Amino acid sequence: MRKITLILGGARSGKSVFGEKLALNKDSKPIYIFTAQSFDEEMDERIRIHKERRKKQSWQDVEATINLPAAISELSKKEKVILVDCLSLWLTNLILNERNIDRDITEFLNALEKSPGDVILVSSEVGLGIVPDNEMSRVFRDHLGSLHQKVAAISETVIMMVAGIPMVIKGQNELS
Repeated sequence: MRKITLILGGARSGKSVFGEKLALNKDSKPIYIFTAQSFDEEMDERIRIHKERRKKQSWQDVEATINLPAAISELSKKEKVILVDCLSLWLTNLILNERNIDRDITEFLNALEKSPGDVILVSSEVGLGIVPDNEMSRVFRDHLGSLHQKVAAISETVIMMVAGIPMVIKGQNELS
């Protein structure tokens, strides 16, 4: 039976590392869908660090910067564990490419619900801070908050990472 797990957290909270451990605990060769696009050297370095950390394990890396619903639909047919890192960068890509956000999110949720395998989703929680000072940032924050609520509603497990510690919001921590 498929299980959706949502892992939220701030920057450097340990959410990606926790998601990787959870995926490897369920499957010796999980699929890693990455959504990051590199626009500068700092982002190149972040991507390199993520790849280096997974180098010794048997991950299948798949890039899905825009068409995440199609990637999940195609890859989930294999009933493998899928780790998506991360939803906040995917949403950024949708906004920057002037996509129909509501349609893309609906397609994404449909793909999740139809997936026969486990899907672990990592995303940055940005709604706990001050109100952003510009419209684009407020639109991003609002869309991301809405996306998190919709994903959490269909997830069996929701975890908030704080300082490397998984705090279970819904369901249970399978690694404890």
